[in-house]
Amino acid sequence: MKQIASLTAIAFLALAACSSGKQEPAPSASASDDAAVEAIPPEVGTETASESATTATPTAAADVLGLEGLGALKIGQPVPKGGTWAERGAQTGDACRTVSSPDYPGVYAIVENGKVQRITVGGTSKVKLAEGVGIGATEKDVKGWFGGFREEPHKYEAAPAKYLTAPNARPGESALRFEIGQDRRVSLIHVGQMPALGYVEGCA
Repeated sequence: MKQIASLTAIAFLALAACSSGKQEPAPSASASDDAAVEAIPPEVGTETASESATTATPTAAADVLGLEGLGALKIGQPVPKGGTWAERGAQTGDACRTVSSPDYPGVYAIVENGKVQRITVGGTSKVKLAEGVGIGATEKDVKGWFGGFREEPHKYEAAPAKYLTAPNARPGESALRFEIGQDRRVSLIHVGQMPALGYVEGCA
C-alpha cells in the first residue's frame, strides 16, 4: 500500500508541475508575414496614392499646348461656345479675328472663316508643350526636342533671333513654329496651320 501511495504522490506532483508551467508566448509575426499582408491588394473601391495622383492631373493637362490645340480650343474648329474664349480689344478686320481667355494669360488665338487657325503662347504664360518646352526655354532645348526645323531670320530682331518652323508646316496640317529672341530663348510659340502659322503680326 505504501508503494501505491508513493506512486500516486509522484503522479500528482508531475501533474501539478505540468499545469503550473509557464505558457509559451504566441509566435510573433515574421517579416514574411508582414510582406504577405502588404501584398494583399486594396479592397475594391479604395484609392491608392498613385490613383489619387492620376486623378489630380487633368488641371495640369489643361496647361499643355499640343498640335490639336489648348484645352477646349481646337485647331481647325470653331471657338467653343459657353467657354471663356472671346474677342477682346480692337480687331483688325472681319476676315481674321483674335480671341483670348482670362484663364490663359499671355495666350491668344487667330480665327479665320469661323475656325481657329493658330494658337500663340507668349509673355509670362505658364503654358508649355508636352515636352516641357515653354516661354524662356533655350534654342538648344528646342533643337534637342525638334530637330530639322527650318530656320528663318526674324523680321523685327537682328540675329541670332530667328524663326524655327516645323518641316510639315502647310495648309490643312497643324504644325509648330518658335520665335527665338536675341538671347537665344523662346519668346513665342505658335501652333496652327499655314498661312496663319506664319503671320508675323497677329492677323497679318
